[in-house]
Amino acid sequence: MIEEIKRLKAAKNAVLLAHYYQEDAIQDLADYLGDSLYLAKAAAEVSSKIIVFAGVHFMAETAKIINPTKKVLLPDLNAGCSLADSCPPDVFAAFKAKHPKAIVVTYINCSAEIKALSDIVCTSSNAVRIIESIPKDQPIIFAPDKNLGRYLIKETGRDMILWDGSCIVHEAFSFDKIVALAQQHPKAKFIAHPESESQVLAIAHYIGSTSGLLNFVQNDSADAYIVATEAGILHEMKKRAPQKTFIPAPVSDDTCACSECGFMKLNTIEKLYLCLKHELPEINLDPSLMAAAKAPIDRMLALS
Repeated sequence: MIEEIKRLKAAKNAVLLAHYYQEDAIQDLADYLGDSLYLAKAAAEVSSKIIVFAGVHFMAETAKIINPTKKVLLPDLNAGCSLADSCPPDVFAAFKAKHPKAIVVTYINCSAEIKALSDIVCTSSNAVRIIESIPKDQPIIFAPDKNLGRYLIKETGRDMILWDGSCIVHEAFSFDKIVALAQQHPKAKFIAHPESESQVLAIAHYIGSTSGLLNFVQNDSADAYIVATEAGILHEMKKRAPQKTFIPAPVSDDTCACSECGFMKLNTIEKLYLCLKHELPEINLDPSLMAAAKAPIDRMLALS
């Protein structure tokens, strides 16, 4: 099936974009593998007629918004996002209306409708830069991730109005279990994604986006790391630093040892093959919605 995927990609002039949270075999097949910022940039530059996005729905939407004339495919349309779901467009529009003077900055992990209600989009890689580009006397609404918002308030010193949304993957980490695990591995550094809760971030040796975490473990001198983000990232970490040890941060649920995104894992090799074979499911959006959502994405890319 893997060989057939490779053949279909070449025959159909298709490119595969994949996020680090996909299963290992899909990551290894990707033409572009990265975090949300990297993949958004890649989507803006690809020349292929077909983009297959191995990620979640909002990521494929973003690729379609950037490339309205290309065919964008998602192996499983049910690959959603708890964070995006936590911000319904009609409720957010009413929230925005209560703060008419505020500029709206939204994390890329949101629906096309929320992007269309925004002034500028950001990712965890460029969020600090985006916030710092806004005049200090300008009120800011930040949505949908409250944990990332709190982290940005701390990093930038800006007082922002936060939407009350969160990611179930990054809220699942157990502070007490992480502390206990760190005691078992005293030489391991604890690193975390900024979508994690404040108390988890407070004990991290390093906080960064998925690409930031990867760069850190490559360049840092430690030999072992406890990693608080979706466990799919460990595959690329092991490839880039095979001599080092990577331990997934524990979660509160006793039935699983690490935090995995069930939505991300809906994409499988079989679904990827069928997606390429039949060129379905396809992402289709209203042209006016795409135009409205593209402007804040373009502003982000210009600043990145």
